[in-house]
Amino acid sequence: MKQRFEKRLAAITAVTDDVLCGGLKGVEKEALRVDADGLLSMKRHPASLGSALTNRYITTDFSESLLEFVTPAFVTTWEALQCLCDIHQFTYSQLDGELLWPASMPCLIPDNDDIPLAKYGSSNVGRMKTIYRRGLGYRYGRQMQLISGVHFNYSLPRDFWPVYQQHLGSDLDAEQFRSEHYLGLIRNFRRMGWLVLYLFGASPAFCRSFTSGAAGRMKSLEANTFFGPYATSLRMSDLGYSNQNQSKINISLNSLDEYVGDLKAAICTPEPEYKAIGVKVDGKYRQLNANLLQIENEFYSPVRPKRVAKTGERPTAALRRDGIEYVEIRSLDINPFDPSGINQNTMRFVEAMLIYCLLEDSPKLDAEALTEISLNHAGTAKRGRDPEFRLLRNGLPVTLQVWGSEILSNVLAVAEVIDRNDAQASYADSVRQMQKLVDDPGKTPSARMLADLEETQSSFFEYALTLANSHRDYFASVTPLEDARREVFEKEVAESLLRQEAIEAADNISLDQYLQLYFSDC
Repeated sequence: MKQRFEKRLAAITAVTDDVLCGGLKGVEKEALRVDADGLLSMKRHPASLGSALTNRYITTDFSESLLEFVTPAFVTTWEALQCLCDIHQFTYSQLDGELLWPASMPCLIPDNDDIPLAKYGSSNVGRMKTIYRRGLGYRYGRQMQLISGVHFNYSLPRDFWPVYQQHLGSDLDAEQFRSEHYLGLIRNFRRMGWLVLYLFGASPAFCRSFTSGAAGRMKSLEANTFFGPYATSLRMSDLGYSNQNQSKINISLNSLDEYVGDLKAAICTPEPEYKAIGVKVDGKYRQLNANLLQIENEFYSPVRPKRVAKTGERPTAALRRDGIEYVEIRSLDINPFDPSGINQNTMRFVEAMLIYCLLEDSPKLDAEALTEISLNHAGTAKRGRDPEFRLLRNGLPVTLQVWGSEILSNVLAVAEVIDRNDAQASYADSVRQMQKLVDDPGKTPSARMLADLEETQSSFFEYALTLANSHRDYFASVTPLEDARREVFEKEVAESLLRQEAIEAADNISLDQYLQLYFSDC
């Protein structure tokens, strides 16, 4: 298998050595707004940040208090990071003394019913977004929805595809070929994605106020902090997005038709537990429907195939229309040691890993393989730094260090190809940095956080609040935004409000009719 990967890499780079350069990168980063004391903000989404429904850079996720920053797609990691920094800097200038929580696990939070849902105005689409979030609260608990993360969006360079297709001698049309091999990438990322949890997991501890899911089974670090002694990413464990509520949902990654068909089936299949909640009770919607999934986005996965949808178009319809355009990596924790929550080393490594996942053989996933993937993912999230922990590879136990080093060796080969057109050799350096973390679990972000908590004798809440203040001070100390950059965000604020008004004015049917039309294909 390794020989086939090496031959593919050599063959495509023999055509042109920059064939892997110039893939598009974008970042979506979530952050809770908190007050100066570290309590979840109860204020509405700041009007000075524009419309959460239509602002292209700054929106909200589950709660009014949960901001989401979105960068456009850029060719270089530096551009993506700089844009993300600019968004942080602009946002801080509008927060009126509030802070951005620097960790994936939430701040000191209230009970479920007191967590405010995100509001998107009076339009049908805006009200639907709020109902969807209300449904998530009923199904999984509102506290769980306050867990934050970073999403990395990536598409390979446009010039890569014809070179790769010619090398493989495929007679598929270009769209089918691209979708098929993006799915191969996704399957391999599912197989090897435990490595991302180990390398970038930064949620080994959390505040006692977070009582969702399996929190009560965790150990206490001190009176107000739960933790996992060898945990890497409790965010991606059964406390968070790998919760058991979705274990019965099986979405195939073996073909685009199967993927779209399985998602559609889940959206149209009633679930008795959710039916008991009710859909519209006393004239108020509790959820969009009582099916396994309300909409496609409810399916939690570490990686998703994506295509930019047209206005009003469902994600699966966009994929069916023109195939997969890019992939979204959703398993990155917020890096609490970086003011922006992510850095270039992370982006460069993940990009090189994704390319490796695409070039490597990617057999179809059967039930046995999916079970193994799930066990490796859950085990790494909760015990990834345990010297006794073993992954399963084709049914056989293997240490994380052995398998991780094998993966890194191949990722390094990709990184070195990218670096042929980069005098700084930055991609290869990022992989070598990750090898140090595989060799020494004590250098991982999760181990660093636990070491800091023990050294400072702080609770998780106190520790994260100190970091929040430090990050705010960092953005206050850097060079102020250039007038042109600030004007970009100010213009988007104003235009987003106008776009929301136009959407609300254009509604000509009731919400009930709108939802009936939206789900008419079930």
